[in-house]
Amino acid sequence: MSDNNHIESVLNENRLFSPSERAKKEATVNAEQLAALHAEAGADHVAFWSRLAQEKLQWSKPFTVGLDDSKAPHYRWFTDGELNVSVNCLDRHLDERGDKTAIIFEGEPGDVQKYTYHELHGAVCRLANALKLQGVETGDRVVIYMPMIPEAVIAMQACARIGAIHSIVFGGFSAEALKDRVEDAQAKLIITADGGHRGGRVVELKKSVDLALEKGCNTVRKVLVCKRTAHDIFMKEGRDLWWHEAEAGMSNYCEPVMVNAEHPLFLLYTSGSTGKPKGIVHSSAGYLLGTHMSNEWIFDLKDDDVFWCTADVGWITGHSYVAYGPLSCGATILMFEGAPTIPHTGRFWEVCQNHGVTVFYTAPTAIRALMKFGDDVPKQYDLSKLRLLGSVGEPINPEAWMWYHTVIGQERCPIVDTWWQTETGAHMIAPFPGATALKPGSCTQPLPGIFAEIVDEEGNLITADNQGGYLVISKPWPSMLRTIWGDDARYVSTYYEKFNNKYYIVGDSAFRDADGYYWILGRVDDVLNVSGHRLGTMEVESALVAHPKVAEAAVVGRPHDVKGEAIVAFVVLNSERPTGAERDAIITELKAWVGEQIGPIAKPDEIRFGDNLPKTRSGKIMRRLLRTLAKGEEITQDTSTLEDATILKQLAEK
Repeated sequence: MSDNNHIESVLNENRLFSPSERAKKEATVNAEQLAALHAEAGADHVAFWSRLAQEKLQWSKPFTVGLDDSKAPHYRWFTDGELNVSVNCLDRHLDERGDKTAIIFEGEPGDVQKYTYHELHGAVCRLANALKLQGVETGDRVVIYMPMIPEAVIAMQACARIGAIHSIVFGGFSAEALKDRVEDAQAKLIITADGGHRGGRVVELKKSVDLALEKGCNTVRKVLVCKRTAHDIFMKEGRDLWWHEAEAGMSNYCEPVMVNAEHPLFLLYTSGSTGKPKGIVHSSAGYLLGTHMSNEWIFDLKDDDVFWCTADVGWITGHSYVAYGPLSCGATILMFEGAPTIPHTGRFWEVCQNHGVTVFYTAPTAIRALMKFGDDVPKQYDLSKLRLLGSVGEPINPEAWMWYHTVIGQERCPIVDTWWQTETGAHMIAPFPGATALKPGSCTQPLPGIFAEIVDEEGNLITADNQGGYLVISKPWPSMLRTIWGDDARYVSTYYEKFNNKYYIVGDSAFRDADGYYWILGRVDDVLNVSGHRLGTMEVESALVAHPKVAEAAVVGRPHDVKGEAIVAFVVLNSERPTGAERDAIITELKAWVGEQIGPIAKPDEIRFGDNLPKTRSGKIMRRLLRTLAKGEEITQDTSTLEDATILKQLAEK
């Protein structure tokens, strides 16, 4: 029986992929330079981050204070400095890169649009001037509820230019979810679109805004509407105005508002365990530094790269690796509006081919979903320009990692498996493509200046290899969240209180192997207590997905009178959902397989099949819904964010 303070690791993955000679030669940071960065940060992490902030960001008023920890755990960085984030992303590139393509956009219907840095700067300035004319001032909140189109990034940058605080609400959220976020932020203005294209249909965004405003949102004075789908919508006189009309005649230049380094750049709401969304607050300078450095280090962005992060701007990944970080590095980004399988299952690979994508960053759920269609689909497309692949959102199981490596990367592209969170703002644990040997399923090692530890239930450091526990961060870093909007007490209790404010509490469990590589085992909430053993769900999922018949799997626990918790697996097969005797045979086969792969203790007690798993449109698996189904309880949570809510009925069947 295991010590209940520790989480057992049953994953056995020994494959190692060293950087190729080409990757080492082309890399901006090699192994020796990486070691030097770690040494510098280890000697004085405040001086380390301060040096990078001075060198990499453009300041209107230089800072003299590195870290202010006088009100810990409310940490503040570069507190007497001033800058503007939009200037750092756009203006500073105009002399050298003004005619370089900043954004390549492809809509789901196939329309393509491009912006140079000059054109993007002009569009941002026109909208910023229009927002000022509508009464938006520095510090006001603006909610952005948009499809994945260039105007979403333009809106974010325009808010940053005038010091307004934006809060993006993902376009898949319901009117009720939108209302909750608008009211919590007390937004003055909403920027939306008539609709967006998704999955072959029009998403009625403006209609959701109208419903939200009918139910409340009394602080909203104006609604700015971008024309995307051009279908008929309701426009309320005096409140609603078209984007193109609002910016007509506006100047192509808007004087940027220089703000304090700690001025909030944005709020981003993330689900809380209580059900009430948490408005994560990110600063201007610290956040920008984190996103800039991680784009430079982990994606190793070159001047001729075409970088495609598939995340929607409604999520933190779209903030850091679409709207801000790559543009601060002067990169060319690709934005794609649609679904990966519309109008055909090769759409992602076709987009890569047609636009010469060199760096591709997506979620394990998307990789596994595309694996289902077989190797022949991506092989129809020319992916020879790809030089780097990335993974984000949740731990990637070794089976999906290997498919990504061999079929998409054709065994020549390093895979940067990145661990980070909405709250951390930027990558925390990830490999450097030209310096770090890769292990399928491991996010490898913390970035320079990031101090990750593993502790037990009492907060004691776990130094033994392969011993799981709570993942925590022991020192503050610039891109960390500053607080929860309007709720400092909840910020402290959620992220610091458990270990007496000593550590930032990640909420994930992890272990560190003998090589110092970190393996994320899933959310602490997802740890299974089976007959006294504490097991991470990710490892059981990895074993299931390694079976040739399985495309995807999600594992949760439900109460069990004898064992404490029973393991319930929700499985998507590469073939049709089985019934009758065939289903029983596959269940028996999969249970035996897991027993062989990682031991009898990890065998699922119950396996259910579905055509898919309950996912948001960003690809995140809604495990809370699966836990409810496993317990046989009725789902009362909001399911409007799901890609396909009908899947829940399938998975409810035992």
